[in-house]
Amino acid sequence: MYQHRYMDFLLAHYSELNMPYSFSTTLGYISSPLFMTGSTILCFDDEDETAGAFGFIHGTGEHNYEDQHVIQLQVAFVVSQHRGSRIFIEGLRFLVQHLDEYADEVVPVEEIRFWALHEVSMHRLFSKFAARVSSTTVEAGMLNAYAVELVELRAYLASFEREDCVNKVRKG
Repeated sequence: MYQHRYMDFLLAHYSELNMPYSFSTTLGYISSPLFMTGSTILCFDDEDETAGAFGFIHGTGEHNYEDQHVIQLQVAFVVSQHRGSRIFIEGLRFLVQHLDEYADEVVPVEEIRFWALHEVSMHRLFSKFAARVSSTTVEAGMLNAYAVELVELRAYLASFEREDCVNKVRKG
C-alpha cells in the first residue's frame, strides 16, 4: 500500500520535482528504490496527509552497485507548503534511524550521495550538512553531486535536538 502511495504522491508532484530529465528517466529514478536494494520513506503532516517522500538505493552506478556502504538518494521531496517546516529534518532523522536499524542485515551505510540542480538556494541548504563533490552538465542545466558521511549527518541532526531542548526550556 505504501509503495503505491509513494509512487502516486511523486507522480502527482512530477513537475514540482524539478528533475532535469525526461519523464521516463525521472520515472526510473523515483521507482528504482522499489526494484533495487533500497527503501522508500513517506513523510506525513499533522493531518496524516503525505507531505514528502525519500527514496534511496544501495550502491552507485560507477561501481556497478557493489559499493553497498553508500546509498544514493534518488528523490527527496517535500511539498511547498511544508518546506519551511521540520519535515525535511524529520525525514532525514528517520532515514538515519532506518539505516541504523538495518545495519546488521546489509552492509552498514557509511555515506549518502545525492544530486541537485545547480541553484543557490539548494546549495545553501545542502551545504549545511553535505559537501559538493562534483558538478556535471545535463540537458536541463548543471547538476551538483553532494556527499555526506553518515556520522557527519548524525552530528548535524543532533544539533536540532539540542536546539529543541533549548527552545523547550525557554518556553517552560
